[in-house]
Amino acid sequence: MNTPSMQALDLATCGPVIPVIVLDRVDDAVPMAQALVAGGVRVLEVTLRTPVALQCMEAIARAVPEAIVGAGTVRSAADARAAKDAGCRFAVSPGYSPEIGRACRDMALALLPGVATASEVMAANADGYGFLKFFPAAAAGGIAMLKAFAGPFGDVVFCPTGGITLASAPQFLALPNVRVCGGSWLTPPDAVAAGDWARITALAREAAALRQG
Repeated sequence: MNTPSMQALDLATCGPVIPVIVLDRVDDAVPMAQALVAGGVRVLEVTLRTPVALQCMEAIARAVPEAIVGAGTVRSAADARAAKDAGCRFAVSPGYSPEIGRACRDMALALLPGVATASEVMAANADGYGFLKFFPAAAAGGIAMLKAFAGPFGDVVFCPTGGITLASAPQFLALPNVRVCGGSWLTPPDAVAAGDWARITALAREAAALRQG
């Protein structure tokens, strides 16, 4: 088995929030990444939700070496391979399947797999994954569900993502089993469309200043 150059849990050491990014234009990728890094946010999850997503990841990986680029919305082994080829250092999946787990281990790509139920936590945990994305966090039970998970899964830690805001993030980060949050509020579509990179830097700086309570 190959060993990833970084472990998924390493992502949590770089700051309290991982931005969940959707990009429609390749030209926006590098300046957006530079704006986030300038605000103190280095771990960037670019989702595979648009036709240009892989090109954006590759552009960021090449032009912004301070950034740790990952692929979100990874739903298959093929997605994971494409992300790795684009220069990504980690992958994030909305759910978990053994296929994705094996593929990422085989190619030494750090994986943050998504879970929403106890059964999914057990499946990912059985395959060696102990740092999991809780998604969709707000819709799947939020803070109450994470507190409930802490009982049977005391050795598992989470990155809640989905429906989290700057206002609610500190409440999630205060939980002992939460290491970092995922959030889409750092890159508002209107700010990206307008090229308002100063606004994105300001949002990143606010997110980077959050601390676990």
